Amino acid sequence: MANTHRNDLTIYDDVADRWWSDDIRWVRTLKNMVPGRLKWFDRHIHWSGKDVLDLGCAGGFVAEALDDRGAIVTGIDPAKDAIAAARTHAAANDRQIAYHVGVGEDLPYPDQAFDAVVSVDVLEHVADLDLCLRQVARVLRPGGLFLFDTINRNPLARFATITMAEDVLRLLPQGTHDPALFIKPAELRESLRAAGLSPGTFTGLGPRGINRRGDMIFGRLPTTAIIYMGTARLAG
Repeated sequence: MANTHRNDLTIYDDVADRWWSDDIRWVRTLKNMVPGRLKWFDRHIHWSGKDVLDLGCAGGFVAEALDDRGAIVTGIDPAKDAIAAARTHAAANDRQIAYHVGVGEDLPYPDQAFDAVVSVDVLEHVADLDLCLRQVARVLRPGGLFLFDTINRNPLARFATITMAEDVLRLLPQGTHDPALFIKPAELRESLRAAGLSPGTFTGLGPRGINRRGDMIFGRLPTTAIIYMGTARLAG
């Protein structure tokens, strides 16, 4: 059962005005995860010229990295203040990224609108995973790719992401995650198939070192026990 005191999505609006400032440790942690994620995602798709949806874009870290790769990027997130920050930062840097306020369970886009959908640190937060995945499949073009990461559901993942990351190290605000919403890889594969998506490779994501500021550097790991990345493709 979901914990009403957890899965606190207001944290993204609370820091929206400082999203790009680099002065909030947990926001820097999210930013530092982007290169490791995309290094692996880049193996599966050539971004240039592709219409890509960043589902759960927050203030725009992944969206801008995809824009750098030549993708035609749209971002959507329920945090309206974070979206405002993303729009402001994109405009200040002459980026043509379209940002919208909305949720994954009700995407405001026509069928077959995108070549790819990217969704990082999102699936473990949505209210209805199956509906969200059906929406992803609906907006993908035939042969389109879904690229994602999420958190496994087991005692080790709970200890690492809540006890350590939230309560001890304070890498994330307390209450960010609800462990009841974490997703086992086998469950996610089943839900992807039910939505009409064919699961591809899954792999781990986690700390690979420390930078000069004392923040973690992230990259691919061989284990999916805690955070894992994956792909799924719509039949072409």
